[in-house]
Amino acid sequence: MMCALADLHNPIVHWFRNHPSPPSAIVSDMFVGWTHHLARHLGIRRYAFFPSGAFAISFIYSLWREMPQRENYGDDNEMVGFPRVPSSPFYPWWQLSPVFRSYVKGDPNSEFIRDSFLANGSSYGLVFNSFGGLEGAYLEYLKKELGNDRVWSIGPVLPSDDVGPNERGRSSSTSISEILSWLDTCQDHSVVYVCFGSQAVLTNKQMKELALGLEQSGVKFILAVKGATKGHVEEDYGSIPLGFEDRVAGRGLVIKGWAPQVLILRHRAVCAFLTHCGWNSTLESIVAGTPMLAWPMSADQFINASLLVDQLDVAIRVCEGAETVLDSNDLAQHLAKITSEKWTKRRARAVALGKAAMDAITEGGSSFNELGDIVMHLSEKCTT
Repeated sequence: MMCALADLHNPIVHWFRNHPSPPSAIVSDMFVGWTHHLARHLGIRRYAFFPSGAFAISFIYSLWREMPQRENYGDDNEMVGFPRVPSSPFYPWWQLSPVFRSYVKGDPNSEFIRDSFLANGSSYGLVFNSFGGLEGAYLEYLKKELGNDRVWSIGPVLPSDDVGPNERGRSSSTSISEILSWLDTCQDHSVVYVCFGSQAVLTNKQMKELALGLEQSGVKFILAVKGATKGHVEEDYGSIPLGFEDRVAGRGLVIKGWAPQVLILRHRAVCAFLTHCGWNSTLESIVAGTPMLAWPMSADQFINASLLVDQLDVAIRVCEGAETVLDSNDLAQHLAKITSEKWTKRRARAVALGKAAMDAITEGGSSFNELGDIVMHLSEKCTT
């Protein structure tokens, strides 16, 4: 997809050259880094927007710049790290970006993708869906590495509270009113919300152990289930164990399809979020002041989990990997911790971080001001 989108280069140049009032800048996603070269060709500025966090991008940028290689080619657990990045994170090879791991030196597509990621760092400015109170050290690191201060954090950028499945383009087995009515019957901080985002689909083995762990734990929960989609074998993915919903009736609510995640996380009854640690889910949980049970599966999720667990202590790590099966007994033990004093302290840290997030996007806050600064830059009629 990244390579295919580059075919838009010439049509965009043609449109630009024939437009009576062409743009003075390009703001584009991190996966179309080639638009940096397009902007230079057109004599305008390019701003790279990152839906991922600054910590993750600091690491990913270092990957493509330094191109580390395994000493033992067959060892997927060989550790890779970059001491210059704050906190000096190290990860096993199998947890690195799959796009990076698939790189083949000299292959035209691989070289194009590497150049695109490096071009992000060469762009006029970098814009992050994050905020200083969350990732200040990494925002400053990127400024130092890139040699300029044109690194802005404008987040958290969140969906509206009242956005429903029709607006999001997905169906749901349960209405928003039913979900909120059920939550209203629950005590404060008594419900665990379980959801793995819009992309991940659990195998039936994973689903079986997850359901059994929830059942054994005795906690109240909401489980959002994504069924098998194109590319998944329906018999092997996304199936809820037979009889599970009946056995947990009243204590557990199963949502098939889209779930109003923002509303759920912000409800007083929710005390924890079992999540894949995608950046959008991470920010939504932080804003809600809800601590997390981390099960990173791919891409930047392992790095996000490190931030949440090892640095901020607003989460605990319960599992890792898209194919790993979380044992039901282990899950039940993890869920038992959400009533502990440590979890109460973890929730207090999450609430404080949520307040910092809202302060950042409130008038006069850091993200509010940085967004204003970007607008000033974009309004300038100037070239690269």
